[in-house]
Order: sequence, then structure tokens, then C-alpha cells
Amino acid sequence: MRVFLRRSQAYIYYLLGSGKSSPPESITLFLTHRCNLRCRMCGQWGDRGVTRKMAKDELIEELSYAEIKDFLDGVASFHPNITIFGGEPLLHPDCLKVISYIKKNNMHCLMITNGSLIKEFAASIVDTGLDELNVSLDGKEKLHDEIRGMPGLFDKIYQGLKEISQIKKGRNLKKPLVNLQCTINQYNYRNLTDLIEVARDIKADSLTYHNLIFLEQGLLNEQKPYDERFCLSSKEWSGFVFKPELDPDEIYLQIKKILSAKYDFSLDFYPNFSHKELRQYYSSDYNPKHTRCLSPWIVAYIFPDGNVRPCLNFSYTYGNIKKDRFSLIWNSPNAVQYRSWLKEIKSFPVCLRCTELYRY
Repeated sequence: MRVFLRRSQAYIYYLLGSGKSSPPESITLFLTHRCNLRCRMCGQWGDRGVTRKMAKDELIEELSYAEIKDFLDGVASFHPNITIFGGEPLLHPDCLKVISYIKKNNMHCLMITNGSLIKEFAASIVDTGLDELNVSLDGKEKLHDEIRGMPGLFDKIYQGLKEISQIKKGRNLKKPLVNLQCTINQYNYRNLTDLIEVARDIKADSLTYHNLIFLEQGLLNEQKPYDERFCLSSKEWSGFVFKPELDPDEIYLQIKKILSAKYDFSLDFYPNFSHKELRQYYSSDYNPKHTRCLSPWIVAYIFPDGNVRPCLNFSYTYGNIKKDRFSLIWNSPNAVQYRSWLKEIKSFPVCLRCTELYRY
């Protein structure tokens, strides 16, 4: 009900057309750019990842605990859902303290992690009161480790999640809920069923298969006039310019096989496409019917330098939490201007395969 009311409010603000919005339903807090993996398909640290090209001082810049605590104090009154992300968030020295403080202020908290450090911090993660733990898995041992570039990674994740499960059982706890996230890519799309057994074995609460985010160079070229007109930079999207090299028909066969059985955990495909839509999505001339983006009315992204952005991959900034309170930044002149632009054009060329386009 709370989510419904929040989204309804945001939608009303969208329709009014002023560029302002009600307090966000969700805020993603990027604790760090740093990551200990080099996953092949990652737009940040992958083969074509843009984070690799960042200056060293920019790469290591991170908010202090005091700065994060001050930000959280400012948003606690409207209780947004807080997502902790990175890079790898557990590399931030105060990650667990941040989660504990979020929960102390009665806000829902989800952490997205590559899972490499879960075993090391298993008990501490449970102690924080974290609501949801989202862990990336691409397949079984050999395949996952090859994609992620770290031998033995699967076993680290497996052992860590098993330990969390045992701790929860010993303390009679349900949280954190363990959600497995699988990105469908050219290396694993023929082996999607393998993760069913893994999810059962570690007693996961959910398993979600995400369709791949990628771009054609042509879409990035089409974006340039918008960047100039609206004073944007979409360079972060360049990390997603590649050919998917997937067979959508094979993906659909895998989906049918997976959905033919029942499970004791939640299972989803996102976006949830039909066979025809899958073929269209992975084609070079993809042109979806739904192109209106509502995300900037509902979600905010805070980066390690303190900048508040409307999107993961645009460097446009509403303001900085080191200088102003979030409540002022959320409907600042920059924020109002961006939402007004977006309402005018509905979405940018590079947004066609962004998952946020399908979420709201």
C-alpha cells in the first residue's frame, strides 16, 4: 500500500508537468566505485567498462560515515527504501555501520553485492538487520568464475550464503532475505536452468533473471544532440556498447523449461518479455512501444562524490549532499529542469534497454 501511494503521488506530479516531485520512494547510495572483480559484461569494470578510465582521485573518492549519516538523518522522515550499491559496497570501510544506521532509523535496506566478501562478513551482515541481500550469480562454479574473473568465487559465495542461512536459522530470523540475481549474457544463456538447483540448495528467497543491458553505437550517436541541448554527458553509457551475441529463441526455450515447474522461492524474469518481445529486444532495430521514463520522479542516485543524479549513466547532477540537504536538492532548479526536459521527450535514445524504463 505504501509503495502504491508513493508511486501514485509521483505520477500525479508527473502529470502536473511542473518538474517537481514528491519525496522519492527509493534512493540508491553508491558507496564506492571500487570493485575486486572484472566481470566481462559489466558496464563499470568489464571489458568495455567506463570506470577503468576514471582518474585515480575520482576512483577512490568516497563519502565519509559522518557525511552519509548526515544524509540519512535528512531523509529518515519520509522513510525511503535505501539500496546500498557500488562497485562492491563491502569494500567501503563503513558499509556495515551505514546499514545499521539505516535500520536504526526504520528504513528498508537492500544491499547489492558480488558476493565475494559475504563469508567474511556473514555474521556482521545479519547483525545489521539488513532486509534484503541481492547477490549476483551467473551459473555454477566453472561458468560463474570464468565470467567474473575470479577462480574460487562461486565457492566463496556459496559458503557465505550457507553460513548466513545457518545463522538465520540459529537465531530464528527471516532477514536478510537472500535474492539471487542472474544477468542473461552470451556466456550463460544456454545454462539458465543451472541456477535453480543453486537457489534451492542455499535456500534463496528469490531468483531473478535480468535481460542484458546493451546498446548499439548508433543509439549513442543519436544521443549526442540531446547531450548538447540539455547539457548532459552520457559517456557512462559507452560501457554498454556491444553486440549481445545471444539467441532469443534459445532464451525463450530456457524460460519455458524453468517456468514449467514450481519452486519454494519466488522466480522472475525482468523485463518479463513474450517470445516476440524477446526477439525484438535483442534485435538491432528495437523500438519499444513503452518509452516514457518515470524513474526521476520516483528514484534518486547518490554517487561516491556526493552528487545526486537522476540516472545511473547520465552525469547530470541535481546537487551535492556535501553542500546541501537532500530535501533541497530533490526539487532543486536542476532537478525541476531535468524532469521537465524528460517529460517533453519521454526518454532519451540510450534509454531503450534501461531496466528503469520497464519498472514504473
